Amino acid sequence: MRPNKFILGIVFAFALMLDARATDFLQQANNALFYRDPQNRFQLQLNGLVDVETYFLEQPAPGLIYTPSEFLFNPRLTLYLDASVGSHFYVFIQARVDRGFDPSNEDAEARADEYFLRYTPLDNSRINFQIGKFATVVGNWVQRHDSWQNPFVNAPLPYENVTAVWDSAAPGDVNDFLYWGHVPSEEYGPYSGDGYSDKYLRLPLIWGPSYATGFAITGTIDKFEYAAEIKNAALASRPGDWDLTEQNFDNPTFSGRFGFHPDAMWHFGISASGGPYLDSVAEPTLPAGRDIGDYRELVLGQDVSFAWHHLQLWAEFFETRFEIPRIGNADVFAYYLEAKYKITPQLFGALRWNQELFSSVRADDGERRPWGPETWRVDAALGYRFTDYLQGKIQYSYTGTEFEKGNNLVAIQLTLKF
Repeated sequence: MRPNKFILGIVFAFALMLDARATDFLQQANNALFYRDPQNRFQLQLNGLVDVETYFLEQPAPGLIYTPSEFLFNPRLTLYLDASVGSHFYVFIQARVDRGFDPSNEDAEARADEYFLRYTPLDNSRINFQIGKFATVVGNWVQRHDSWQNPFVNAPLPYENVTAVWDSAAPGDVNDFLYWGHVPSEEYGPYSGDGYSDKYLRLPLIWGPSYATGFAITGTIDKFEYAAEIKNAALASRPGDWDLTEQNFDNPTFSGRFGFHPDAMWHFGISASGGPYLDSVAEPTLPAGRDIGDYRELVLGQDVSFAWHHLQLWAEFFETRFEIPRIGNADVFAYYLEAKYKITPQLFGALRWNQELFSSVRADDGERRPWGPETWRVDAALGYRFTDYLQGKIQYSYTGTEFEKGNNLVAIQLTLKF
């Protein structure tokens, strides 16, 4: 689809959805998609989001965007099913039709991203048991990651910036590892690839909301909240590994979060996670006598949020260690600071600063080099909520790295809620 045709489509959609009759229709549709048993034994709610995104970008495409082009059209349909049985059982299903879990120029596909059963044995939220495929309990961005709540089009840098870590193979030596991270080395010299062809091999610190399969215990007690989970895949694992049919529990990942909210304005949290990040296909490339369970991703995270009148602030900090075969420990510190301000009841602006800093490893020439380029990114977004069912956002991002040229991105997103 040509960009000018897309822009015309956006204008037409805006005109259509701003019509008062369209708003009334969406309200009626929302009511029609809700059902409650007259005896209050169960209730069902079906709703969803229609996202129309377009990206204007420089190559190589930043983050988890997969396209060799400078323009990407990325529509998405998300359906949510909420079902409550009595006051103790809750079922949630999220299904999507799009061009891949992350923005890409692939053909359309349909998938179930989340499905879980939650059991609350008491008449309060002190303890809940959950089983299925669901978002990780780590951090605070996951709790607001869908397109309606996220003031930006993309995720913070720790959730989408790919690193030198592969899950499909172990590096043969330090020079291989540095090349995978696009860092100059004695053997290979400066990185000479296109920055795109190897992208599908590389892992971020946390892959988006990390919808891996497992079991969780959560609860809230007064001003404190807790969550612990066992999952079949590490936080860095790719979406293709999250289903139980793809990864079993031979090498589980354990994660948890403890939160404290002293008042309505402040929320604090600390998270931790540990589990193997390598896929089974990497086993033949490991040193003799070792298996994938010997190499883990370890994450320690801190998060804070603040809300006061029209201002909202969020921040997360992650200290992450990958245990790399033949290399040792590869550490990285990543964080972001995010602010959203409601200018009017409908108009809001958002600003986010992101950064990743990598530890050094000893190269074959005896020098210590960072195993990844220091990376920083600034995101600025402007959003407008036209109605209770229609929202538009435009975002500009600039990514700078230590060894490569900077990268500009403009993203436009139109979200219809029903």
